[in-house]
Amino acid sequence: MSHGQYDRLVSLRRDLHRHPEPAWREFRTTSRIVDELESIGVDTLLVGSDLIDADSRMGVPDDEEIDRWYEAARDAGAREDVLDQTAGGVTGVLAVIQQGEGPTIGLRVDIDGLPRSESTDENHTPVAEGFRSETDAMHACGHDAHTTYGLGVIESIVESDFEGTLKVVFQPAEEVIGGGKAIAESGQLDDCDHLLAAHVGLDHPTGEIVAGIDGFLAVHHFEATFTGEPAHAGAQPSKGDNAVQALAAAVQNLYAIPRHEDGATRVNPGVIEGGSATNIIPETARLEGEVRGETTELKAYMQERAMRVIESAAEMHGCTVDIESVGDAPSARSDDEIVKIVSDVASDTDGVETVLDRDSLGGSEDATYLMQRVQDNGGTAAYIGVGTDHPGGHHTATFDVDETSLPIGVDVLSETIQRLANE
Repeated sequence: MSHGQYDRLVSLRRDLHRHPEPAWREFRTTSRIVDELESIGVDTLLVGSDLIDADSRMGVPDDEEIDRWYEAARDAGAREDVLDQTAGGVTGVLAVIQQGEGPTIGLRVDIDGLPRSESTDENHTPVAEGFRSETDAMHACGHDAHTTYGLGVIESIVESDFEGTLKVVFQPAEEVIGGGKAIAESGQLDDCDHLLAAHVGLDHPTGEIVAGIDGFLAVHHFEATFTGEPAHAGAQPSKGDNAVQALAAAVQNLYAIPRHEDGATRVNPGVIEGGSATNIIPETARLEGEVRGETTELKAYMQERAMRVIESAAEMHGCTVDIESVGDAPSARSDDEIVKIVSDVASDTDGVETVLDRDSLGGSEDATYLMQRVQDNGGTAAYIGVGTDHPGGHHTATFDVDETSLPIGVDVLSETIQRLANE
């Protein structure tokens, strides 16, 4: 890769880093991607509502929140035509390149940031170099690098002798496990013979490639709203049905769900809210939580028991409860055929010092929806790790990407796509 190409990747990644947007609010990001794709030149370009059925989204914020980010994107220079196509929080892009006869290969990259503040420490590189986040979100998981990979791969493939069809999905809402299913159910990847997904970092250093990541925990996110009856806490405590008491019983018993002998299981009530004053029996309380399992079946085991616990806690304390599913993803495994090709490609790629055939993620990712969809249709899929030195852990205020890993990711993914087409 030339010095000029490297500088372009760095500039693009820094621009994306400076303007992060959370799940289903990636309006300016989508517009920026469309600008780049039109400059490169692709055969088909589907944006927002042309790609995603709004009703199939999960983890969608309320209208007020969506509108706030929509107007902020307009103020930041997002294109009006793209804003029209993404109105209501239907974000994301699919780019298609058709170059002769050959297999159809998909690449999925995610584009959303996290709703957290970025460090202001002068030693934090984005601060020192002038590309710290200008929004109240942050690219604290490297999705700015992933988006850059996608665009860099498209540019590389367009200029290559690749023969076949390449579909690159710039997926919204990974951080809430809300976008993968919406993309999968669009059917746009149903004709893919092979699918790649990638993630930067994951505690692997710059120069290290993981050819196939496994160990995805299937996950289900939920929100539970308890409704009881208010009363004066001093004068008439027996007249109330305490929603916070129901919530507290649910939290205690969620942690008491028996672990399963067939593999790892997780549960976490991560957000609890309720009550309005010390002298009022609380009439409403709210819980946001998740369950995970080493397999999709173990996730279902945890999910069924979690729902039973929550409903029973509400009934025990005379309350009702409304439970909403807000995110879901299965487990998945990278196919051996692709892992071998990635390993061979990485071994011959400039800047790669170490190649691991496999590693376990130990977390969750909704790229698994897309991987499973392609595999169920007879294709193969793999999730690739691109190492990068990062001074802070993922999702922390000081997370950053070593930019020398950008060309490594682009080169490994591009060459893997060409090898898949040839073989």
